[in-house]
Amino acid sequence: MLKKYDNYALSISATTRTPREGEKDGVHYFYKSHEEFVDMIKNDELIEHAQYLDNYYGTPKQFVREQIEAGKDVILEIDVQGALQIKQKYPETLLVFVTPPSIEELVKRLRGRGTETEEQIQGRIARASDEINYMDQYDFILVLSDPDTGTRKLHELISSAHNTPVRSKELICELRAQLDKERGE
Repeated sequence: MLKKYDNYALSISATTRTPREGEKDGVHYFYKSHEEFVDMIKNDELIEHAQYLDNYYGTPKQFVREQIEAGKDVILEIDVQGALQIKQKYPETLLVFVTPPSIEELVKRLRGRGTETEEQIQGRIARASDEINYMDQYDFILVLSDPDTGTRKLHELISSAHNTPVRSKELICELRAQLDKERGE
């Protein structure tokens, strides 16, 4: 998405998990200690946060604000807990549940990465089982069969969402005001 379209920014999450090989602080995640993360929660520096397995993850507010002010659509790759927190705070948020076409494909992709132990993979599968129960609370479901098709479909969903009434309140108010003025009210 980021390479193909210039109007998107990918949010960088904060986490307490250990970096994987090749990951860099401030690029892939902001790596924090448990104490630092708890301080971020106390200081209201996160839009959302959740615990996943034994680690915390959260979205820093400042980065998201800066990107929105720059005219970007900000994409957050977050779990269900965080997504529903954001939707509650910001109802106009567009939630897209991205899923592989089958659980068999999910398992294949997790094992194919070669970055996690079998125990961690089983934990992710258990988590996916829980998350499926919340799919109906999302605005859209995107079945990700291949990256190119998924990128195009996600871009189309986001572009279409810009024209929904909940995201066009200023335009609606402006047109109503113009009509009132035209009618002499």
